[in-house]
Amino acid sequence: MTEKHSLDRVMFIGCLIVAGEAVFSLPFHVARFFRPTVLQVFDFTNTELGAVQAVYGVVAMLAYFPGGLLADRFSARRLLTGSLLCTSAGGLYFATIPGFNGAWWLFAYWGLTTILLFWGALIRATREWGGTDEQGRAYGLLDGGRGLFAAVLAAGAVFVFQLMLPEDATTVTANERVEALRNVILVYTAATALAGVLCWLFVPEQPSRLVEQLPVLRNVRKVLRLRSVWLQALIVVCAYVGYKGIDNYSLFAVQAYGMNEVEGAKLTAVSAWVRPVAAISAGLLADRFTSSRVSAFCFATMIASYLWFGLTAPAPSTPWILYANVLVGCAAVFGLRGVYFALFEEGSVPLETTGTAVGLVSVIGYTPDVFVALAGGWLLDRAPGIPGHQHFFLFLSAFAATGLIASLRFRA
Repeated sequence: MTEKHSLDRVMFIGCLIVAGEAVFSLPFHVARFFRPTVLQVFDFTNTELGAVQAVYGVVAMLAYFPGGLLADRFSARRLLTGSLLCTSAGGLYFATIPGFNGAWWLFAYWGLTTILLFWGALIRATREWGGTDEQGRAYGLLDGGRGLFAAVLAAGAVFVFQLMLPEDATTVTANERVEALRNVILVYTAATALAGVLCWLFVPEQPSRLVEQLPVLRNVRKVLRLRSVWLQALIVVCAYVGYKGIDNYSLFAVQAYGMNEVEGAKLTAVSAWVRPVAAISAGLLADRFTSSRVSAFCFATMIASYLWFGLTAPAPSTPWILYANVLVGCAAVFGLRGVYFALFEEGSVPLETTGTAVGLVSVIGYTPDVFVALAGGWLLDRAPGIPGHQHFFLFLSAFAATGLIASLRFRA
């Protein structure tokens, strides 16, 4: 391998990493890291915020499959760049702090820009980068790198947020809170636009794939007949429920452990640093021990973490227990994200149908975008305070148990 070719490969995967996280920073990171502030600034209940995020999930679910078909036919460079620039444009509107109806339409728009043009192209490009022997490494690097970039972004956003507020966070005024959140949104907007520029400059232009070479119905039939694809979809569903559950940690820290808004945001931001280590390690282990074995271990760890939060009383005097359990649970979640698309190779999915398979797995696997935030908001509003959070963790543990069973069946 020549030095230039090696550098090109590094730049290629680097752009996929940055793009893969930046595109989701506006729809997800703002509410994840600054949830208590978002609820106050936008004047939403937990249920209303869940409903707005559910709209994103519905549109995304409808976009996954056609997006996969597009990824089998058109250049990843063009699809990724267009997606990122369109998503960042929505961030400018988000910074105006729209009401419920405006936010509803904005998240529906983001469901299209982040999925239809983006997701299938990202996963197919990553599989091609990894070849046949390094799928775990490829997807581990993708999600681990995404986690590192997310942590850097989160640290920068928390710094800006804290800089805009008075030293005593308990004295913050409504206007100061609005301006602080607006600046956070603009940080994520700029990062998304920059990622679009990088993709145009450094993702190689691939020739368009002609429809005649890849008949749609033949690919769809081939994928639908694969048992491994259906089990993989179930694994992704259960793993993604756990990932969506991370959105609740900052609010849990505030309501159950008595932390303030800044401390709650820092907890979730710190947990993000686990992602690169967990995802890359899981990917390397998957290349050695198979992805399904690593998946089963991660689900077992998630069950233990969620049951601890769901069945024990919070102890505000020992915040280290909160930090330790959050970090362990997040390590398992991020480990899963580093391997669940590597299952395509273990399940013998043909390379030429990768985009179609991604579409099918994703349209099922990412349905938690529709129901987790909505269910979580309902559980928290139905039983305010600690009981609602415990109910939510038991909800998460049920899906982790299902994922463990699916992972074991994948190997059967």
